[in-house]
Amino acid sequence: MSPTGAPTGSAIIRISIIIASFLGFLLFVFFIAASGIEDVGRVMLVLGWSLAPITLFHIVPLSFSAFSWSALLPAARRPRVATVLWVRWIRESINSLLPVAGVGGDFVSARLVRQRGVPGAEAAAAMVVDTTVGVATQLVFVVAGVALLVVRSSGDEPLEAAYAVLIGVAMLAALIAAFVLAQHRSLFGTVLRLAHRLAPAQALMELAGGAERADEAIVAMYRRGASLLRSSLLRLIGWAVGAGEVWLALHFLGHPFSLVDAFILESLTSGVRAAAFMVPGALGALEGGFVLFGQMFGLTPDVAVAISLSKRVRELALGLPGLVLLQWIEGRRLLDRGGAAQA
Repeated sequence: MSPTGAPTGSAIIRISIIIASFLGFLLFVFFIAASGIEDVGRVMLVLGWSLAPITLFHIVPLSFSAFSWSALLPAARRPRVATVLWVRWIRESINSLLPVAGVGGDFVSARLVRQRGVPGAEAAAAMVVDTTVGVATQLVFVVAGVALLVVRSSGDEPLEAAYAVLIGVAMLAALIAAFVLAQHRSLFGTVLRLAHRLAPAQALMELAGGAERADEAIVAMYRRGASLLRSSLLRLIGWAVGAGEVWLALHFLGHPFSLVDAFILESLTSGVRAAAFMVPGALGALEGGFVLFGQMFGLTPDVAVAISLSKRVRELALGLPGLVLLQWIEGRRLLDRGGAAQA
């Protein structure tokens, strides 16, 4: 709280995270109820303790995405490996569980690394470029899955599904191209100019310098071709390795599945989730994607839903501790600031 009794920026963020966490939890409970509590319970009994290795396996693709993000920063500015991993963990926890359109965790991660010595301009630039790299490589991953589906399948159904997915990929690719163009034309400066009627002139003058530095840092990151390529390759590997979760879930459910088919199914459902980024946690969209594409591989709807539920359980098992860690970090920061103010 400020001396006047009004909540500070940190307190507002903390309260917002608590409220968003509660809303995200309610949405998850609603989905479970809508899917049928009895069916969900039966699936959980079938998977049982096998959910533990499925959950722990996700640390592998998470690590690849974390290293992809850190590769964008100059070597002298990169946080320690442990810091990179837990910041990425918190970032994914927020994006997976909270109704923040899949990007709220990105802003929090930039804020966290800034608190740990990374200049604000570079932290913001890395956030923007990493988001671009993530979506672009995800589209490559989806296209690879569609290509494998067409090669390995026969009949009209796979071709129709591939055609529909490619239309969505083309639309997202156009949006990415527009976003990259905006980044090269003073993205933060443009946002600042649009906000000139919403903030005091003095505040805008203070932000102008930071926006200019962030825009320069973005352009500089794109010019470091080797770092950008390394980041993209690491992120693409992370997407591909994520197919191991599908393979493990089907293995424990007693449905043998090849790694190639798991790759295809994961890539197609990944595309569905990307298209539904505005839906908190892609609730309903992810499950529908598994049911829709799973039938092309002979999976019954209950098995397809079981795969999606294993992902939901993993998101909760890793995400809730991540949110708790963030609350602890924010609490300590507020206490430190309060102690400094009293001193």
